[in-house]
Formats: sequence, structure tokens, C-alpha cells
Amino acid sequence: MDPQNPGAVIQTERLTRTFGELVAVDHLDLVVERGAIFGLLGPNGAGKSTTIKMLTTLLPPTSGHARVAGFDVEHQAREVRRRIGYVPQLLSADGSLTGAENLTLSARLYRVPAAARASRISDALAFMDLTEARGQLVRTYSGGMIRRLEIAQAMLHEPEMLFLDEPTIGLDPVARRAVWERLLELKRRAATTILLTTHDMEEADVLCDRLAIMHQGTIALAGPPAELKARLGVQATLEDVFIETVGGEIEEGGTYRDVRRTRSTARRLG
Repeated sequence: MDPQNPGAVIQTERLTRTFGELVAVDHLDLVVERGAIFGLLGPNGAGKSTTIKMLTTLLPPTSGHARVAGFDVEHQAREVRRRIGYVPQLLSADGSLTGAENLTLSARLYRVPAAARASRISDALAFMDLTEARGQLVRTYSGGMIRRLEIAQAMLHEPEMLFLDEPTIGLDPVARRAVWERLLELKRRAATTILLTTHDMEEADVLCDRLAIMHQGTIALAGPPAELKARLGVQATLEDVFIETVGGEIEEGGTYRDVRRTRSTARRLG
């Protein structure tokens, strides 16, 4: 692994995580270039969420190495955490607080300078199209509004790298596309590097510059979506590529009404 590669925000070398006899991630070699949106696809149990947990320092590797934003995830975890934002599958916004109060709490946790907090929060709310809802309790928000708020929380300290674990699971099509638009604009406006996991083939096709399909803890196939589809023919879809690669159909989440249960279940299975 080359720690001097200036174009890579994430580099892993033989990254491995086991749970007893279960090998969740198996000698993973991965490079994510700066400014890209990179997708990790795969069936339940492929190792996607475990990979994100290692890269965000929430779970130590069993063996191998990983660097995020130039720092080792195991030996320089504090430096990694300062440079990343993370939106997990489980709900991270507090429903008993308003949108603005959630962002204020996050700003304090991320140690955003006090003098910059008000402007950062206002900018984040405007960017995520939540200004009018800033004073409303989050428990009254729709699923898409909650997801946009959670992304705003993770971006307040202006991280180099944003991790999203199933960012639109449980959302209806309109809310899902609203989140996509914000992520694409975030990439354009802030040059933010994004790594996301998803079960949604359309989502991967719309958002990702490059993607990797994980299967049984390893990367089975990687490349730009257009190139991966071209391997199978002119009319091929990413779902065709996925089925050809891992031999099964992708599973998707439910509606926002069950978002808490859906995200919780997906977290346990992923």
C-alpha cells in the first residue's frame, strides 16, 4: 500500500475481519480516488457494512491495513475520525429535537468553532432544503427529510470523506431522488469524496463514478458502471451485472413507515 498516493482518499491492503470462524471481509484491496462517489454493492452478508465500520474506525481489522485521508485506521484512529463524516443505517437524528437543535448538537460534538456554528448550520439547512423545517421536531419529518438532515449533520465539520451506509433504504421514490440530488450537488460543490453501500441498482447507476460488487467478503468485480454493463452487452443493466457476478437477486428495503425497523434489520443482516 502506497501511503504517498495523493489521489487516493481510501486505500486498503489485504484488509480482513473475522468473527470467530466467520470471515466477514477477506483480504480486501480497495482504492477510492479523491472527489469520487464510490459504491459498494453486494447481497446481504457480503461484508459491506463491516468494511465501512473498519474504515470509520468503529471496528478494528483482524489483519491487513487501511488508510483513510492519509491516516491508518488502526493506529491513527483519532486523525481519521476528524476527517470523516458517517451516516449509519440506523436513525442518528433525535426525534425529540428540532432540525436546528440536532445540527447544533452535532456541531458541538464535531467541535465546530463556536463563531462558525450559526452560519454552518444555516448553510447546511439551506443546502439540504430544510430551512423552513428547522424549527420543527424531527419526529414530524418525512423519511427523506430525516436522511437529508443526517447527511447535513455528518457534513458540518467539512470532512474530506463521507461514508453512507444504505443512504436511501426505506425511502419512497420521490424522497430517494431528493437525497440523490443533494449527494450529487455535494460532490460538485464541495468536491467531497463519498463511499456508499447500497442494495439499489438504480441508485448505484445514477450516483457512482465507480463501484465494486462484494461477494463473500471479497471484491468480485469493480469498475465504472458503464464499463461493467458494457461487458454484458448494449442493453445490460447493473442488475444483470449483479446477478451475473453473484448469482442472485438484490434485496431492497420497505417504505418509510417502517424506516426504523427497516434500517435496524438491514444493519443486522448487512
